[in-house]
Amino acid sequence: MISVHAVIEAALAQSPSDLHLSVGVPPVCRVNGQLVRINDLGIINSETMESWLAELLSQNQLLELRNKGDLDISLTPRADHAVRMRLNAYRQRGSYSVALRVLNQDIPSFEDLGIPRSIGERFCNMHHGLVLVTGPTGTGKTTSISAMIDWINHNRACHVITIEDPIEYFHKHDRSMVHQRETGTDTANFATALRGALREDPDVLFIGEMRDLESVATALTAAETGHLVFSTLHTIGAAKTIDRIIDVFPMNQQQQIRVQLASTLQGIISQQLLLTADGTSRALAAEIMIATPAIRNMIRENHVQMVDSVITTNAKIGMCSLDASLVRLVKEGRVAADEARVYSSTPEQFDQMLKRH
Repeated sequence: MISVHAVIEAALAQSPSDLHLSVGVPPVCRVNGQLVRINDLGIINSETMESWLAELLSQNQLLELRNKGDLDISLTPRADHAVRMRLNAYRQRGSYSVALRVLNQDIPSFEDLGIPRSIGERFCNMHHGLVLVTGPTGTGKTTSISAMIDWINHNRACHVITIEDPIEYFHKHDRSMVHQRETGTDTANFATALRGALREDPDVLFIGEMRDLESVATALTAAETGHLVFSTLHTIGAAKTIDRIIDVFPMNQQQQIRVQLASTLQGIISQQLLLTADGTSRALAAEIMIATPAIRNMIRENHVQMVDSVITTNAKIGMCSLDASLVRLVKEGRVAADEARVYSSTPEQFDQMLKRH
């Protein structure tokens, strides 16, 4: 029986973002957004899966998986610690499956990611408020925020606290002190860690994800009381992100939250990753919203549907609609027009913009 570590090494040779292990199929990698089977490793059976889990997990972790039905941890499958991965094991149809996300060791720059440096530095130089990076799973939200934390670490004297599930990038103290807490290991959950963080003299907080009413409410309070807060949401577009935050709360609290969000929100970057024209990598398309007085008023007055038009007409101050970002990628030859159109929120408008260019 092949070792799971040998399977991981074979998968890493393909430079995947994820590796899936499931009974009844060969190991499957996600490479540049596409699922690719590693057929020469053979089909996984239940006995093999049980053996692999015993290789990867401690006895306590195996017990938690059997009792709860799922487990989420980080691990270093290589002895030299050159690769870190996030492991999610879960039970389905009577057997176990494993999803492994490859965590990059090197923190990319704004240029590497495709985020305008002026925008990245603008958000990093703020001293309070809420900055959100949003998008579907696997679009690099945590990577973008980690690039901002890295910039702050090297350029500002701050106390930074991160609350992550799991920790994806390690930050070494530089001009800033960066303390990183992993849920399940260093703290019970996001809400508990976030409440504690407010008593730990932070300047900057990174919340891996605003998951529930308590964590959203605490993040807003932290942003309102003089902290710079970064977080992520699984939403597409600035307007939908604003609506999602408000909708977390009961109806009788929503007007109060609109006022609070209007005063604290500094900006939103909403990301999509597209396969490049040559098929060798992925390119970032990003909608960028900066909270201007007009947008703050729209949030307060419950006119969030007008935010998209403000983004479209304020390119001169750094805002960018998703369609404009997609058109730029096509114009630069980095992404095929058909691929970009799939991700457009308004395909007809995208077509018109592309014709003008």
